[in-house]
Amino acid sequence: MLNKTVEERRSGAIARGVGVQTQIFADRAENAEIWDVEGRRYIDFASGIAVLNTGHRHPKVMKAVHEQLERFTHTCHQVVPYENYVALAERLNKIVPGESEKKTIFVTTGAEALENAVKIARASTGRNAVVAFSGGFHGRTFMGMAMTGKVFPYKAGFGAMPGDVYHAPFPVELHGVSEDDSIAALERLFKADVDPARVAAIVIEPVQGEGGFYVAPKGFMQKLREICDRTGILLIVDEVQTGFARTGTMLAIEQYGIEPDLVTMAKSLAGGFPLAAVTGKASVMDAPSPGGLGGTYGGSPLGIAAAHAVLDVIEEEELCERADRLGARLKQRLEGLRGDVSEISDIRGPGFMNAVEFKDAASGEPNPGFANRVREIALSKGMILLTCGIHANVIRFLSPITIQDEVFSEALEILEASIREARA
Repeated sequence: MLNKTVEERRSGAIARGVGVQTQIFADRAENAEIWDVEGRRYIDFASGIAVLNTGHRHPKVMKAVHEQLERFTHTCHQVVPYENYVALAERLNKIVPGESEKKTIFVTTGAEALENAVKIARASTGRNAVVAFSGGFHGRTFMGMAMTGKVFPYKAGFGAMPGDVYHAPFPVELHGVSEDDSIAALERLFKADVDPARVAAIVIEPVQGEGGFYVAPKGFMQKLREICDRTGILLIVDEVQTGFARTGTMLAIEQYGIEPDLVTMAKSLAGGFPLAAVTGKASVMDAPSPGGLGGTYGGSPLGIAAAHAVLDVIEEEELCERADRLGARLKQRLEGLRGDVSEISDIRGPGFMNAVEFKDAASGEPNPGFANRVREIALSKGMILLTCGIHANVIRFLSPITIQDEVFSEALEILEASIREARA
């Protein structure tokens, strides 16, 4: 079987709106490596977009899923509940920081988690409006698109978005938006566009994912918490991409010294199996009436079993600490290129949620062409990379945190060679 043949079939059978980053088709995978249908090996620095912090087919995850398969695969928790759903909720309730009592619901996708977080916030506050940030990504459902702070390709051509969603600029010093600028813009929003007494929630990623891996400053997040406390607004922290050891802590919000009202989680929660969650203050989570939350596949028994194993692996293999070590090595290697590669404008990210941003060496403007050349060259050398950012000039690194040391060293060699070759 050839990749080219399958790609021809794909383009004839699947709607073009489902874009793909590569034209290689997976045949099998293990930890941080993928083999395509032609037998070629790739080092996976995409992880299915941050889904595989514990790697492809981690033995402990696979064992847990196989054991669950032997018992039952589906009952719908709202019809016939099961104990491991309860146990996982108890574990997440302890993971989310803060002194308040917590409760959890399980759904299937990150977008669904965000939708439900908004529902819960509206039910709890009796308010409708939502404030999100430029560059943020919160899903492809209509409310998800409305909250997402990037038009193309997520909103273009889909008509009017749901109302009562507002955006403030995310603080990015590199692009001239300071923490103070962002707070001032939020205060202006409350004076000019929406009464804060009508705002149910502020939604934010601690580290923007699709938006470019920009890190929210600690002081900024603390000011948001103060604003929310003063105005009765709930703070929803979107940990869909940042969660489960990626940033060096189980959740990124642990690094900010604040208690969120609601946290959304998905992606690496279940090690490759579809599962998402909303965890928050019990007083907020209990606002919707029975039947107001849920879903047929929400909290799939297979996903729940996988998630229990993922949490065990993160603890047993000390993946938070490993994320810090891997990220430090990666950033050190990239810093070593700055003197020779004038296109590098920034290297950033906590833990192993890292990115490099490229600029035009002459004008200083964002350079998406250079980023894409690096991605393409790396792919030709057997390494899968993803670009991101408003200007598509950022390469983000999302390798499994369980990546073998020798494979990681190989990946760093490929990355450096690809960046240098992109200058030619």
